[in-house]
Amino acid sequence: MKTRKTKNRAIPIPNPHSHRRKRGKKSRRSSATVDPRWPIVIIFDVDGVLVETRESFQRTALETVQFFTKKRVTMRELHAWKNRPGFNDDWILCTTWVQDLGFKVTFEQIKRKFQELYWGKGGKGNVVGERWLLSPASLRRLARRAELAIFTGRYYREMDYTLDRNKVRGLFSEIMTVERAKRPKPAPDGLLKILAGRDPAIALYLGDNVDDALAAQAAGVPFIGVLPRNSEERRQRGALLRRLGALTILGHVNELEGWLKRLPSRRVVLGLSAQIFVKR
Repeated sequence: MKTRKTKNRAIPIPNPHSHRRKRGKKSRRSSATVDPRWPIVIIFDVDGVLVETRESFQRTALETVQFFTKKRVTMRELHAWKNRPGFNDDWILCTTWVQDLGFKVTFEQIKRKFQELYWGKGGKGNVVGERWLLSPASLRRLARRAELAIFTGRYYREMDYTLDRNKVRGLFSEIMTVERAKRPKPAPDGLLKILAGRDPAIALYLGDNVDDALAAQAAGVPFIGVLPRNSEERRQRGALLRRLGALTILGHVNELEGWLKRLPSRRVVLGLSAQIFVKR
């Protein structure tokens, strides 16, 4: 059964804070801070990279499918779906999964239930189970050496909540949510918009799923996978992300600094060939 696709999960809810910083206040590095080992721009996916979502988005996806099917579904099954291209959006994933199990349900029904479980009453739903992963100290050090940006499958209501809750908004020069990209992942539009015409080799993108890797591949941006060690995600997707061009698979986003420091230069191995970060 075909799944209805939509550009946006929801109409953006007005927020007193902008979902991106004003153009005049972007934190571009001066030439004095350039480290020859580091990329010029580091771009992060959010879910599974900057934020632990097992008790928020992942839990909500499982509860949504269980609500409509009355069947017990597992995290292993969820990640099997996430291994397929085109399922970065949890609403589309849940709709397709429920329909695949033989139940007649619409995309709008799935979206309504998912939002009900995720936000809960007064914002006390599964959303409170998310946890920020990149230590503030590490994030500040990275921001001193590189321009930091976000390219996520989230919509900005979800992104604003997380940035404000963790007080990290000001460290990112670009926050690319679904509303700002012409096409969602695995299309590379968000990455290309962040680069704004600059050579993709100056950047590095960190993600945790197939659509992240495919978007990086299409944009020509070097890619690093982030998958917890001994996790279901790593067992199912580690080798797959490497086949899609991941330079390495980190067990945690906090390992990024150490990995970059070990590079003798911006030259990093991509499969059997070399990918060179272009110097400014």
